[in-house]
Amino acid sequence: MMTPPERRRLMDRDNEAKIAERIGIHPPFNPMKIIFYAARNPQPWRDAIAAALPDAEVWLWTPEGDGRQADYAIVWMPPAELFTSQRGLKAVFNIGAGVDGVMALPNLPRDVPLVRLNDAGMASQMAEYVCHALIRHTREFDFYAAQAKEHRWKMRRPVGRAEFPVGVMGLGSIGGRVAQAVASFGYPTFGWSRSPKSLRGVTAFSGQERFEDFLCTVRVLVCMLPLTPETEGILNRFTLSKLKPKGYLINVARGRHLMEEDLLALLDDGTLAGATLDVVRREPLPADHPFWTHPKITLTPHMSAIVLREESVAQIARKIRMLERGEAIDGTVDFKRGY
Repeated sequence: MMTPPERRRLMDRDNEAKIAERIGIHPPFNPMKIIFYAARNPQPWRDAIAAALPDAEVWLWTPEGDGRQADYAIVWMPPAELFTSQRGLKAVFNIGAGVDGVMALPNLPRDVPLVRLNDAGMASQMAEYVCHALIRHTREFDFYAAQAKEHRWKMRRPVGRAEFPVGVMGLGSIGGRVAQAVASFGYPTFGWSRSPKSLRGVTAFSGQERFEDFLCTVRVLVCMLPLTPETEGILNRFTLSKLKPKGYLINVARGRHLMEEDLLALLDDGTLAGATLDVVRREPLPADHPFWTHPKITLTPHMSAIVLREESVAQIARKIRMLERGEAIDGTVDFKRGY
């Protein structure tokens, strides 16, 4: 959210422009300036932003630069040099819901709003992914696929959904959608978040004092947490051992949430039944990593929710227009919390 001084400056500038127009003074047109950076395939993004904000001047950041100063920066995994070169930014927009990458930059200006995406098409994808992984495990589809390769036709005793209580860690705009999607399939659904949340069909726990109670209640654990110093390594031997017998992990948040050696040990000794991992500590996963060949681990290459360009650009453009009018926007990161 903008600070009162920032809002006053924008309102004063808008009022000055209206007065000048009323008395017949027309200052030279000064277009809004936007700089964009993404390491891969930036031109389509730049073109989409320019189309959504036709009155703005939009250009790609390069290390060489040309001295131009932007009003807004729209970035994904930017180099630190970008913020050294840009000294008059009004806001920084991160293409993604997770901001840990940009927050790690030491020269990211802390007096400028950092804005993350709210959903932008990712919540539906994430809900699909988590429900697919959950149902694949609880309905034993991997067993049946292996059996079919051996030309065997045998049904196993079905296990009811009540035997697979699901816990979702992180109940933000995307995590809450995931929890409700899980609940819609009839699984007992629980959630845990830093502050209290109320979601239809979801029994919510909150605060550190209820964390262990939450873990002991569930058999399938879904990690949707933002990565902060407090949540790094939160998926470890202690926490994962608290799950109901033969627990299962689905991690679609960040690889650094998971202590990988702890997971392997718990899978090998039978404490956990398996895991679906869309994220790992080092991406791409090294060729010799044991996750590749472990029979109880399903891997995907960080694709549970792909950022959609059209939806993302529309959301960012709307928020930039709101800021230019001096209006408050959502999605602004709390630097103290890290999300």
